[in-house]
Amino acid sequence: MGFLRALSSGVSGLKGHQTMMDVIGNNISNINTIGFKSGRVTFSEAFAQTLRNSNLPQAQLGGTNPQQVGLGISVNTIDTQFSQGNIENTSNVTDLALQGNGFFIVKQNGKQLYTRSGNFTLDADGKLVNSGSGAIVQGKLAVNGEIPSGNNTVDIIIPTDIKSPAKATTDIKFSGNLSASAPINTDLANSLPAGSTTTGSAVVYDSLGNKFTITIKYAKTADSPNQAWTWEATRPDPASTTSAPLPPIPIGTGDVSFNTDGSLLTPDPATPPQLTFDPANGADPLTIDVNFGDVGKFTGLTASQGLSTVAAKETNGYGLGSLNNISIETDGTIRGIFTNGTLQTLGQVMIADFTNPGGLTRVTGSMYDFSGNSGVAQVGAAGSVNSSQVLSNSLEQSNVDLAEEFTKMIIAQRGFQANAKVITSSDEFMQEIVNIKR
Repeated sequence: MGFLRALSSGVSGLKGHQTMMDVIGNNISNINTIGFKSGRVTFSEAFAQTLRNSNLPQAQLGGTNPQQVGLGISVNTIDTQFSQGNIENTSNVTDLALQGNGFFIVKQNGKQLYTRSGNFTLDADGKLVNSGSGAIVQGKLAVNGEIPSGNNTVDIIIPTDIKSPAKATTDIKFSGNLSASAPINTDLANSLPAGSTTTGSAVVYDSLGNKFTITIKYAKTADSPNQAWTWEATRPDPASTTSAPLPPIPIGTGDVSFNTDGSLLTPDPATPPQLTFDPANGADPLTIDVNFGDVGKFTGLTASQGLSTVAAKETNGYGLGSLNNISIETDGTIRGIFTNGTLQTLGQVMIADFTNPGGLTRVTGSMYDFSGNSGVAQVGAAGSVNSSQVLSNSLEQSNVDLAEEFTKMIIAQRGFQANAKVITSSDEFMQEIVNIKR
């Protein structure tokens, strides 16, 4: 009976549009879920009943087409839409978003999963984890400041008590001007006449991170044929006290001269003078190169008209540093920022990409598991396995388009109503047939 076919089609239409409504409802409910990817339902005709087969054309008779009646719909696919969601800026450096394709790799209860939800934080053990599920972010840990090669991943752990070792000073670059009008004074210990000596200082560190202030005093020794100055470097006597001050200890001396335009003539920075002293505290003895600038240029010390002002422009030593903060770069590299001003590579967040992301299986917590149709995960740094970037202080929002979902909701609702009408109409047909007997 034809109306029974219509009844069956109407029922399949109800079920299909109910599934469509389920997917739309899930999309709308996750409109504010970090990293959520919306779903989409497609339908296909279930199958068709053939009432009459087709016939080939004959000599005296043309061919005929088949007669078939469709028997409703079935849900063809429920696809995950992996389009890019909007990026929201945050104040948390461990909040990460992926711009482009790929997934963060996490491990939950020993199982490796994949997610676009980058609301990560450091737990009490320094592990980088998803703040909601506790899943541990996977990547690589640096060895001696270098990221190892290969695609094997481990738990990312950032020890909060990590230290940056001290580095002994080996080079000081001085900058400033020695006044060309200063009077000649061949005795560094004698500061008279007024303005005949100039003093500069620099802070240096030994191999244990102990800090010392060294002082360099300059005195002009000649005006012709070129300006010539002598200098002496000293350090405080460690035995000196406020009640019993002791003279500073000399640690180096030398000469510096200038061209007639005030630029540096000697010494050549290729063979710099050196300061040497033993801290006598268990640290290695210090040997420090003194760089007054480039010969013939105005990059360091000059001797021109004006005031005499000399200071250390750059030193390469520093003390022991504690981890103060971290930064995460676009390739996922994690760098530690230490209190001594140094940066140290600590690890790298790795990402995974798939030949067919739509084949991934959804699991709870906005995470995915691979399947036979997703392909094997291609693991690497952002920008190496694809053109994606890791954005720190950012989160990817849901890619649900609310206007589109409401439009689909209307379509689903009308489709459901229309199929319900088919069922009620088929019921009326059946009722009429029953009434024939009366």
